[in-house]
Amino acid sequence: MNGLCIIVSGGDLCAIPDGLRSPDYVIACDRGWQHAAALGVKPDLIVGDFDSAPPPDTDVPVERVPTRKDDTDTMLAVRRALEKGFRDIVICCALGGRLDHAFANIQSGAYIAAHGGRARLLGADTDILIFSAAQASFPRRDGWSLSVFALSDDCAGVAVRGAKYECEDTALHNTFPLGVSNVWTAEQAVVSARRGILMVVQSKLKEGEHI
Repeated sequence: MNGLCIIVSGGDLCAIPDGLRSPDYVIACDRGWQHAAALGVKPDLIVGDFDSAPPPDTDVPVERVPTRKDDTDTMLAVRRALEKGFRDIVICCALGGRLDHAFANIQSGAYIAAHGGRARLLGADTDILIFSAAQASFPRRDGWSLSVFALSDDCAGVAVRGAKYECEDTALHNTFPLGVSNVWTAEQAVVSARRGILMVVQSKLKEGEHI
């Protein structure tokens, strides 16, 4: 299915960019339904075990699951999005809060990429794109860093263009942070990989910080 699915997770509340305000489908997971309400977004589906927030009183379909389960609530939402045929999936409010939850959401993004999709994870000061064996462009963001990491064991044929530290046909490994901390030198940076699951992280720099 062509189209955009937004998942509202239960991390720290963050804004939804204007370009993403008209998705084709919205899933809120657990506390994410409260975030969706705060953002003025009505979900098409709400899923979760509701250990972080009470279940909503709503006319929206609610899938309630046991607390004892293998999937996180966000991972369950990812599965539902993929089952509906979506491959362009944005997870809002995915970061902040507990590190283990944030890392679990990153792994859920890797799951999307491993199943032929592209995942974007949004936080207050962080914008992550996860994709496999593809190319992506990133418009210049002054005051932000651009970092590239391997999520699979290795990523082959990695190229970074339009940045301070460029590379061609480079190998990245998930045990060494070779691609951390870069910045734009052109109006857009282009990142690609021939093989493997790549994570590109844009992070807002703190006051006085520079690369």
